[in-house]
Amino acid sequence: MRSKWFLWLVAVLIGTALAFPPMVSAAEKKKAAQPCAPAMEKKEEMKPKAMSATGEVASVDAKAGMLAVKVKGKGMSFTAETKAAKQALGKVKAGDTVTVSYTEKDGKMVASSVKAAKAKKAEKKEAKQPCAPAKK
Repeated sequence: MRSKWFLWLVAVLIGTALAFPPMVSAAEKKKAAQPCAPAMEKKEEMKPKAMSATGEVASVDAKAGMLAVKVKGKGMSFTAETKAAKQALGKVKAGDTVTVSYTEKDGKMVASSVKAAKAKKAEKKEAKQPCAPAKK
C-alpha cells in the first residue's frame, strides 16, 4: 500500500514538473510582448489627426490666442499656440466665416491655421448677376 502512494506521489510530481515549464515560458512571452504594445500606442499619439471646422466667428481674442466659432449651431473653442495662428486671429472679427484647421491635444482643440472661408455658391451667383437693364 505504501509503495502505491509513493508511486502516485512521484507520478504527480513528475507530471507537475513537466506541465509548468511551458506555462512559465508562455508567461515570459506575454511579458516580452507587452512592451511593444505601449510603443505602438505612442506612435499613434505622436501623430494627432488634423481636423477642420468651418463656421461663424462668435468671439476672438488675438492676444490670448483664443477663438470661439459657431459650427452648425454648436460652439467650438480653439486655442492658437503658433505665431502664424495668432497672427491670423488678428485678421478676423466676430461675424466672419472662417475655416479652422486644428488638432486635439490634451483635451483641447489647438488651431494650427485660421483662414477666411470662401463665400457660399448662392452668394456668388447673386454677386455675378448683372443688374437688369433699364426699360425705355
